[in-house]
Amino acid sequence: MSSKQDDLKETNTEARFEFKKEEKSAFKSEKGLTEETVRVISEDKDEPEWMLERRLRALRQFQEMPMPTDWPGQPDLSEVDVDEIVPYIRPDVDVRAGVDDWTELPEDIKDTFDKLGIPEAEKNALSGVGAQYESEVVYQNMQERWEEKGVIFCNMDEAVQEHEELVKEYFMTECVPPSDNKFAALHGAIWSGGSFVYVPENTTVDMPVQAYFRMNSEGMGQFEHTLIIAEEGSEVHYIEGCSAPKYSKFNLHCGGVEVFVDEDAHVQYSTVQNWSKNTYNLNTKRAIAEKGGRMEWISGSMGSKATMLYPSTILKGRGASDNHITIAFAGEGQDIDTGAKVYHNAPETKSTVESKSIAKDGGRTNYRGLVHIADGASDSSTAVECDALMFDNESTSDTMPYMEINESKVDVAHEATVGKIGDEDIFYLQSRGLDDDDAKQMIVSGFIEPITEELPIEYAVELNRLVELEMEGSLG
Repeated sequence: MSSKQDDLKETNTEARFEFKKEEKSAFKSEKGLTEETVRVISEDKDEPEWMLERRLRALRQFQEMPMPTDWPGQPDLSEVDVDEIVPYIRPDVDVRAGVDDWTELPEDIKDTFDKLGIPEAEKNALSGVGAQYESEVVYQNMQERWEEKGVIFCNMDEAVQEHEELVKEYFMTECVPPSDNKFAALHGAIWSGGSFVYVPENTTVDMPVQAYFRMNSEGMGQFEHTLIIAEEGSEVHYIEGCSAPKYSKFNLHCGGVEVFVDEDAHVQYSTVQNWSKNTYNLNTKRAIAEKGGRMEWISGSMGSKATMLYPSTILKGRGASDNHITIAFAGEGQDIDTGAKVYHNAPETKSTVESKSIAKDGGRTNYRGLVHIADGASDSSTAVECDALMFDNESTSDTMPYMEINESKVDVAHEATVGKIGDEDIFYLQSRGLDDDDAKQMIVSGFIEPITEELPIEYAVELNRLVELEMEGSLG
C-alpha cells in the first residue's frame, strides 16, 4: 500500500465530517420562498435580466405543482417545508467569485476544507478544484495547462457573467427544464453556486476535476447547479463530494446537474455524498448523449434522512452508451430511494445499470428505475442488475424496475438479488482470526468492490471508510 493510501486509511473520517463552524455570513435571505426572495437572490448576484426571468418562471411552476405523494413506496416528505428553509447564505468572503489562492480564504472556511482534505487532493490527483460553502463557491482553481487548451472550469455564478451565451443556451432549457418535476422547479428558482465545465473539441482532460459542497448552517437549503458541456471527441471526469454536520432541524439539498455529451465524447460523473441524518437529499441529474457519446454515472449515497436520486440519460444519437453504478446505505430512520433512468431514443444504443444497496437497523433502501426503448431504436441493448444486502430482519429493500420496450429488435436483461449476512459467513471468517465487526466489514467491502474499483483510489478509500462508519452507527 502506498504512503498516500496509508495516510487516507489513518484519517479520522468521523471527525472530518461531523465538525461544524459558527455561522458567519455576509448576506442571508429570509426563510421561505417568495417572489421577493428570488429577486433579492438575483439582485445580490447582479444577474442579467434573462436569468431573473427564468428564476421567476421556475417559481411559478413550483407553486403550481403538487408535492409528489403518489409514488409507490416513496420516502416520506411530509417534513419538507420550504417555508422553514433559508434558501440563500452568502459566506463572508471578500471576492464574490471565490479566490484562487488557498491562503486567501478566511481561516474558519479554510480550516473546514483542510479537515475535508480538499487541498491535499488538489495537489495529488486533480486538474482543478472548486469548493462551495453554504450557497456560494469560495475557492476555484484550474491548472494553467488546461486553461491554455481552452478548458473552462469555474463556478456557475461566474459563468453567468463571463460565458453568458453558453449558459443562456444550455441552462435548464433542454436537459433539466423546471417543468420536469417540483424539485427541479424549486432548484430553478433559487439555485446558487455550483460548477461550470466546458471541454473543447478533441480535448482529453486526463486528471479529474472536483467540486466539493459543504453545508455548515442549520436550517438552510443548498441548491448548487452543475453544467458540463463536452464537445465532440472530448473527455473529462468530474468528481463531486458533499457533506453536512448533524443538525437539530432539517436541512434540504436540492441540486441540479446537466451534462451534454457531444458526438464521440466521454464524460464520467462521480459523486460521494455523506449528508447528515437530518438532511433531505432531492436532486435532479440528467445527461444527453449524442452519436457515439459515452456517459458514466458513479454514485455513493448515505447519511441523509431521505434521498430521492435517479440520474437519467437520454441516448439521443446512434451508438451512444450509458453506464450507471450506484451504492446506497440506509441505517435506522433512513429511507434511501435511488436508481437510474435511461431513454434509448436512437438505434444501436447501449446501457448498463448496476445498483448495490445495504440496509441495517431497520433502514430502507429501494431501487427505482426506468428503461425506455423507443420505437425505431433497433439493435439497442440494456442490462439492469440490482443487489441488496441486509443486516437484520427489521431492514427492508425493494426493487421497482420499469421497462418500456417499444421496439422488437432489442436485447433486454434484468436481474435482482436480496441477501442477508449469514451466521455461517461470519463464523467462517471468525475461524480465520477476524472479530465480528471486521468480518462484517470484509463482507460489505467485497459486496461494494465492483463500485469502489471504478473510483480514483482516494475516493474509493473514503467511500469504504464512510461505509464502515455507517456500519458502526458512528455518524448522525
